[in-house]
Amino acid sequence: MSPGAMKLALVGVLALLLLTAGGVWKVQDWRYGKKLAEQAGLHKDDLTSISNAAAAQVRADQDKRLALEQRLATNDQTHYQALTNAQKDQARLRDRLTTSDLRLSVLLAEDSAGGCSVPAGTGAGGVVHGGARARLDPAHAQRIIGITDSGDQGLIALAACQAYVKEVSR
Repeated sequence: MSPGAMKLALVGVLALLLLTAGGVWKVQDWRYGKKLAEQAGLHKDDLTSISNAAAAQVRADQDKRLALEQRLATNDQTHYQALTNAQKDQARLRDRLTTSDLRLSVLLAEDSAGGCSVPAGTGAGGVVHGGARARLDPAHAQRIIGITDSGDQGLIALAACQAYVKEVSR
């Protein structure tokens, strides 16, 4: 073979190798492109299921929060009503003490020496069984009612706080 023919054969073989490599490259591109498209579809499906699960979790959390807010509102109404009723009862009691419709009295301790400085109430016509009783001055009775009113309000507020903590911690 002549050197020119050899060069031509070598160029032909090289061209054939390049065409074969290009064809193989194109076939590989098609195959991997198809696999990448399948993986992208699977990835898209995974992301869709993850976002749906997250949305469902958010809805469930919102429903829980709404239910908690409704229970707390009901508890607030209940405790507000209890506080209002206690205040009305205390006001009614103070009014009865003011009009002398009601008198507070205390049971006197039996003192063997007889040196009791509190005047005992009259025992005639009374229906109270037991020891001697002394009536309190209306001003003192008003102060006692005020103290018990504050105590009742404190107990109702404490019950409201405890109910709130109980609901929130559930």
